[in-house]
Amino acid sequence: MKQAVVAPSMMSLLYPPSGIAGYAREVFVQDVSDEAEKDIRSGWTPAHTRSSWTSKTPAPSSSWTPAAESLRGSSTSTTSSCNASPRRSGPGSACTAARALPQGSTHSLDVDYGDLLPQLFRLQAGTFYLSLASEPDPEGALKMTADQLRPGIRVFVGVTDPCDPRVETAEEVRDRVFRAARNIPANQLGTCDDAGFSPFADDQSTSRQKAFAKIRARVEGTKQAR
Repeated sequence: MKQAVVAPSMMSLLYPPSGIAGYAREVFVQDVSDEAEKDIRSGWTPAHTRSSWTSKTPAPSSSWTPAAESLRGSSTSTTSSCNASPRRSGPGSACTAARALPQGSTHSLDVDYGDLLPQLFRLQAGTFYLSLASEPDPEGALKMTADQLRPGIRVFVGVTDPCDPRVETAEEVRDRVFRAARNIPANQLGTCDDAGFSPFADDQSTSRQKAFAKIRARVEGTKQAR
């Protein structure tokens, strides 16, 4: 089961640049972190192993100051607090870097992965999901990821683009996995779809049939690469 939790990065954008009288930014960031931790912990069960949030806002916010500082502070604090739980055997949080959204929106493509990835990998999370199929420079993003990689981290790379109307072939997916494996050790590598499969019923940008065709291509291509 996947339960959506409002990301600290999204909440961090609510604090105005001019500040709030009697409510310091540092206090706001800590409040955001505390409430996000409550949301995450409320969903934990004995069978639950991982919490995740999608950081679709880090890319644009990484180019803004002081919003970028709020992002780093709230996200780092939340992941550190959750991973310190005695119920976790290791980093159990996951974070997604998305630079393309449903309806073909690319509002965050103006921020280079070179600005985003170093911030993202500072988070004390155990799993990261990266949009790469739609990335203009996937090789460069993979090399930056390799530079930031720590032991125990697993990186899932996007091998299908939900915003592209064309369905990828299994062979294309296989080759994208091989490209990723030249930079990321196989035991730390996984595959995923890029962001863009909207969870909202009124989104008609990608049909259900096409979405499952892309997922089948990802599964089969990953099997071929294995």
